[in-house]
Amino acid sequence: MRLIGKFSVLTCVLLSLAGMVTAAPACAAGNINPSAYDRGDYATAAKEFELRANRGERLAQFNLAMMIFRGEAAGDKDTALSWLRKAADQGMAQAQYNLGLLYENGAGVPRSQPDATAWFRRAAEQGHTDAQVSLATQYMLGRGAPKDLTQAAIWYERAAESDDVGAQYIIASFYEHGDGVKQDLARARDWYVAAARQGDVLAKGKAQELGQRLAGQGR
Repeated sequence: MRLIGKFSVLTCVLLSLAGMVTAAPACAAGNINPSAYDRGDYATAAKEFELRANRGERLAQFNLAMMIFRGEAAGDKDTALSWLRKAADQGMAQAQYNLGLLYENGAGVPRSQPDATAWFRRAAEQGHTDAQVSLATQYMLGRGAPKDLTQAAIWYERAAESDDVGAQYIIASFYEHGDGVKQDLARARDWYVAAARQGDVLAKGKAQELGQRLAGQGR
């Protein structure tokens, strides 16, 4: 059994709270084996997930939460949140990240930046790239945690190492200006190059600029 859909729960929750969830599969969270869900037999899929969820299977708990958020299974948002939290409490990084998004935006739960930061951290520590970016941003902005550019740099660089192009550009800028890290123009250039290779036009220009500066310094 795999995750159903591939987009974050946040959009699903925001739409469901506004009564706007559609039948399109965009918000269902990952993919599962060709089965009831893929056939559009949501009633059977929900029963299967609920059986497994009640046995404590975190993936089934997550999938059931996604179906409820989308209106594909019976239940209200509180029920969906309960299943999502169970999956998160069992260490499922995607569920932890999604909970962080909900708390960050106050979608279906009271808005709480400290709670958002805490859930982002739990997912980030498991290598969840989007959570690493979100955690870094919380530290950079001092939102839900004390402003700490050193911590922001640590988490942006981890996300950059997983090829997140936005994180690559940001950590390059940090190294260029010495924000949260010791200034290192060569390292900044290398991260700009990495982002440029993924199609970031601004990063390409910065890489060329730093390359010229370093060449002028004989480096």
